[in-house]
Amino acid sequence: MKSVITVAVALILSVASYGQTDDQGAEYREFWLKTETEFKNPDESPLSDAKRADFDSIPRYEYSPEYRVGAVWEERKYEKPFKIETTGPRKSMYQKVAVLHFKLGNDSLHLSAYQNLELMRNPVYKDYIFLPFTDESNGFETYGGGRYIDFTMPGDPSGKVILDFNKAYNPYCAYSDGYSCPIPPSENNLKVKVPAGAKYEYK
Repeated sequence: MKSVITVAVALILSVASYGQTDDQGAEYREFWLKTETEFKNPDESPLSDAKRADFDSIPRYEYSPEYRVGAVWEERKYEKPFKIETTGPRKSMYQKVAVLHFKLGNDSLHLSAYQNLELMRNPVYKDYIFLPFTDESNGFETYGGGRYIDFTMPGDPSGKVILDFNKAYNPYCAYSDGYSCPIPPSENNLKVKVPAGAKYEYK
């Protein structure tokens, strides 16, 4: 296991520039436009009618290319499924499928990637990856319960993926009661501040 991790960390330097191909945040703008359109739609929005009437946009950091990084996908096979704790009574079964090794500035970091067992049986979502995480901005500039990133499992046999924290979004629990939102496992607690993606306005 140590040798695998050592190789993975060494490869991080070779993919450090892999994620720096975005057209000045075009994907960032498209992502948040789609998200805000959903928030304005009464059939999709987590907001109450009153909050939706006043909704303009989701507070967020400006796009920063340094938080769109290349990461090494270290596949994990045969991990035992487990229930992720949530903010409500509903629990869903997940399985760890990989550990992502990446760098933010001078910090070498890693996050675990999960798949929902129920969604894995749906052909539409069979490659859907869920990456919940916490960082040092939580409770100050961002939502205290952590944030999420979604992406598609890589088809590249080299195991390179783009990890874009500019698309880190808040769980619905940040906007309304009544949701059972997954709580990021402790192994996904980053000991650094990640000033990218969605913010949260504390009253």
